[in-house]
Amino acid sequence: MVDNNLYVKSDMDFHIIIVVYVDDIIFGGSKDKLCKEFANQMQSKFEMSMLGELAYFLGLQVNKLKNGIFISQIKYVKEMSKKFMMEDCKSVNIPRTMRCKLSKDDKSPPVDQTMYRSMIESLLYLMITRSYILQAVCMLVQFQASPKKTHVTAVKRIFKYLKGTMEFGIWY
Repeated sequence: MVDNNLYVKSDMDFHIIIVVYVDDIIFGGSKDKLCKEFANQMQSKFEMSMLGELAYFLGLQVNKLKNGIFISQIKYVKEMSKKFMMEDCKSVNIPRTMRCKLSKDDKSPPVDQTMYRSMIESLLYLMITRSYILQAVCMLVQFQASPKKTHVTAVKRIFKYLKGTMEFGIWY
């Protein structure tokens, strides 16, 4: 439902970003006064709580510093590693190896398709802050219909890479 009476005053130098996910909303802008006006208008129309400055949202950790904003998924990587029993693995310095040739005609034993898909889904969500694993993950997506042991080994290599790069993220 859209309320046509809800608006925000703005000028040419002001920008506001609004993100809505189901019943959660985050917003921010370049001028405190206008952000406060927006918050007051929202609270007058909708029941909502102001939780203060954003620190965590949908698996993203947000750190506001003097000269920018750093977004990471450290907690998500830790939870993902625990879920797939990879928290004690040794880290590697690249997400994939060139020696391993992946194929649909792979002769290695089949593995649980549900588990493989869950691992891939976790990696796809992680690409929000880790776009550089895109090639390695997308190469493995194509094997979701009938994953083999070698495919899981390749996925686990990405997990090992992430273990050593947990603190990586996006700097704005």
